[in-house]
Amino acid sequence: MPRAASKIRGDGEAVKIRGVLFAVITAVSLSHATEQVSQSPPPAREPSFPSKLDTYLTTYVRLTSAERRLLLSGAPVTALLDANASQEVAVFGAVWVDALPSAYVQLLKDIENFERGGGFRVTKRISDPPRLEDFSSLELPRDDVADLKSCRVGACAIKLSQAALDRLRKEIDWSKRTATADATTLARQLAFEYVTGYLEGGNDRLAVYRDAERPTFVADEFKSMVDRIPSLVEYLPELRTYLLEYPKATLPTSSSFLYWQEAQFGLKPTIRINHVVIDEHPGGIAVASKQIYASHYFWTALELRVLVSDPARGRGFWFVDISRSRSDGLTGFVGRLVRRRVESEAQKGILGLLQNTKLRLEQKP
Repeated sequence: MPRAASKIRGDGEAVKIRGVLFAVITAVSLSHATEQVSQSPPPAREPSFPSKLDTYLTTYVRLTSAERRLLLSGAPVTALLDANASQEVAVFGAVWVDALPSAYVQLLKDIENFERGGGFRVTKRISDPPRLEDFSSLELPRDDVADLKSCRVGACAIKLSQAALDRLRKEIDWSKRTATADATTLARQLAFEYVTGYLEGGNDRLAVYRDAERPTFVADEFKSMVDRIPSLVEYLPELRTYLLEYPKATLPTSSSFLYWQEAQFGLKPTIRINHVVIDEHPGGIAVASKQIYASHYFWTALELRVLVSDPARGRGFWFVDISRSRSDGLTGFVGRLVRRRVESEAQKGILGLLQNTKLRLEQKP
């Protein structure tokens, strides 16, 4: 074979060999690249809320994008909720807490230390069963003593039932030097009888306030208000039934207690009595604080706190607070001014609660 032809054939085989080698190298490289892609971690997902909480925030709270980002960053967020402007104020609040939910329940059960300082002048957990001694530190504010002297059905600065007003008129002689002490003793007795009656008969034994011309049926106002809370109607139906039908209804996964306190709200110190229900079950923890009496401002109130776990964020929980209250004096020109003040103070109160709860729980060892 001529040398030229041999050279051409050799060159052709070399080209083929180089082509095969190139194909092999390319295949190996692609295979290695594919292996690297399959072994690399998936891109990090944007932080989000658990499904049910996300639905609630979207449907009922309607947080803005900026508020959602703020909440996801770990900062507390509050917002006003839809409410009957003539008589109701509703506030939402939430924050992420890096602690076990059981730690919050432990704090709450020690209510006398949990709600102390600041606007809380006195907080006292009521025994089970109640004792008259539970109210030994209850003192009538000075302005209330002055107002009681002229109180009558349909015109009183303090929210009381007709039976309570009748007893004040019959049992207290305001001309005596001991009148203030006597009125305080009677107030303690009335509070003891009131909580005892509530434990026996539930909402049917709640007061009918006769401080104004028209009577206010606390049980009716409470039911009407509860029916407007979607988180109870839709998400927590068993708790809703328990709150409305206690003590006939039972909630096996719950524990409860009553407490009274004197708190500074608005222009006057207010004596309040609350029924706290702690519902603990595998799906989460819900806490309802039901106001059954307030000496000023409020007909009724309910604060619902839900502890929502979020496995995507690890240990901890979303602390969600939904507060609703009904009050008189929110209509007319002056009423609208009062309403704005009440809304502002309510949001500040919820914000303080969120910040304080997060701080105290995250500092615990």
